[in-house]
Amino acid sequence: MTSATDPCSFSSFSKCVTKHLNLTFHVDFDSHVLKAKVALTVEVLVDNFTSLTLDTKDLKVSKVTANGQAAKFTLGPKHRFMGTPLEITLPFDLSRGQHVIVEVTYETAPSASALQWLTPEQTAGKKHPYLFSQCQATHCRSMVPCQDTPAMKHTYYAQVSVPKELVAVMSAVRDGEEPDPQDSSRVIYHFRQPVPMPSYLIAIVVGALESREIGPRSRVWSEKEFVDKAAYEFSETETMLKTAEGLAGPYVWGQYDILVLPPSFPYGGMENPCLTFATPTLLAGDRSLSNVIAHEISHSWTGNLVTNKTWEHFWLNEGHTVYLERMIGRSLESEQFRQFKAMGGWKDLQESVNTFGANNPLTNLVPNLNEVDLDEAFSSVPYEKGFALLYHLEELMGGPEVFMGFVKSYIQLFAYSSVTTEEWKHYLFTYFKNKVDILNKVDWNAWMHTPGMPPVKPQYDSTMADACIALCKRWVKTKEGDLGNFIEVDVKTLSTHQLIEFLSLLLQEEPLPLSHVKRMQEVYQLNAFNNAEIRFRWLRLCVKSKWEDAVPMALKMATEQGRMKFTRPLFKEVYNFDKYHEEAVRVFIAHRAAMHPVTANLVAKDLKVDADKST
Repeated sequence: MTSATDPCSFSSFSKCVTKHLNLTFHVDFDSHVLKAKVALTVEVLVDNFTSLTLDTKDLKVSKVTANGQAAKFTLGPKHRFMGTPLEITLPFDLSRGQHVIVEVTYETAPSASALQWLTPEQTAGKKHPYLFSQCQATHCRSMVPCQDTPAMKHTYYAQVSVPKELVAVMSAVRDGEEPDPQDSSRVIYHFRQPVPMPSYLIAIVVGALESREIGPRSRVWSEKEFVDKAAYEFSETETMLKTAEGLAGPYVWGQYDILVLPPSFPYGGMENPCLTFATPTLLAGDRSLSNVIAHEISHSWTGNLVTNKTWEHFWLNEGHTVYLERMIGRSLESEQFRQFKAMGGWKDLQESVNTFGANNPLTNLVPNLNEVDLDEAFSSVPYEKGFALLYHLEELMGGPEVFMGFVKSYIQLFAYSSVTTEEWKHYLFTYFKNKVDILNKVDWNAWMHTPGMPPVKPQYDSTMADACIALCKRWVKTKEGDLGNFIEVDVKTLSTHQLIEFLSLLLQEEPLPLSHVKRMQEVYQLNAFNNAEIRFRWLRLCVKSKWEDAVPMALKMATEQGRMKFTRPLFKEVYNFDKYHEEAVRVFIAHRAAMHPVTANLVAKDLKVDADKST
């Protein structure tokens, strides 16, 4: 058994575990707070149990009771990013095996890092305010006092009071609504999540939401302005769910809905159970970005059902999810498509390693996270280094069918629990007990505990990438006088995925001469593409080549949506163009208040905005 501590949590889970949460939220759009109560059902693991510690962050706690009796509580010192421990002393002693219901009455702060409060102007409809949460990795504690560690899994119920013209949805099964008996202008929505899950998957959205049915167990939710477009974009959801079930086993969460958020949502997607959150940048109109949904669907097994015990083992969530996502792609498209996506992933990994530095311990597959702010550590390393390891093992163990058998068995064995890398590895050796001699030859230390690129580069099938590589080479080698040789049909024969890959390859090269990017626009008309993945890479390429016309377009894309994958590199690219260094900072400061708190904080660091002055 590994030690029962999590460097990212104050709560000590060796003494007690949370089994269930009952949440009561009153959503106050005027003061940007949740007025709240949480009842935690806690199981005691030791004798003479008299106190417990919960994680909180910027919460105003007014009262704590234990089994209905008043309990003493103190808030400890505030940590730079981990928040504040809430120390609760029980008015009685408990023994191992007993349960206690600890109820905390509190209010969130307007600046709670888990929540973004949008004004009506920041929504598509422009009429009503909007609230959404993003708890991963350690922000749940700014919304709910809890044992905020993925080692802990619990069910939850919730009652949410909102203005009656708005709709609330959560990462749970919808369980009816009723008028708020305290206030006739409000309505209470009920939710229940009967499958145990970690705190980082608690999620709430309140807004002028509508939904459309897109399958027998799926609806898509968004503001009405996006809902039909979203229903079209995600119409293949049931096919993907069935494919995933064929690979990984039954889907246990009941409903699988997708919620399209306003543009400031900082991630591509978030795998909240029963309700995947998705960025509106996926609504490209060509269904080409469905790999994000394949990824979030895959998390229903790897991440949500089998969870990393602490964030050091995040690769168990993400590496396996990327592996499963690409196996879905293999089933729905082809093995060559999976190989093509794997090559793109290796390039993303290379970019992360370059950004962090090849000796940076945060590029370890299993990093040490003592005193590390997880938002700053986030990168493609756990995703793509994790996938590369699993793909390498697949090759050693006998191919995709054989290795998928292991992944499915691993999911069944560890379902409803949280695991460490050691436990995963021990099971790998048990499952492949006849191939232990091969597994012993793997350089586990180099894969797990060494920074930089993996020790082995898989030889992926480049069939689908060859056209992208060839076109990239032509642009890099062509002299200015020969630019007339490029014609529109060069890119017309490429799929959306291949066009994205072509631009990604160019971004890895030295910046192209300005004459080249101007010619590229002339023949390929890339400014006209609305697909966010294409536009993002194209604008970065232009700014790298110091095309001044692209600067306002890059800053516009960086601010009209807030997906960090796009916003941070676009701001950095303009910031690194000396002539527009100050413009990047000015635009950021002008838009900062409208940005998600995590995004704003990280862009400020990227642009060194708060380095010399505190804001």
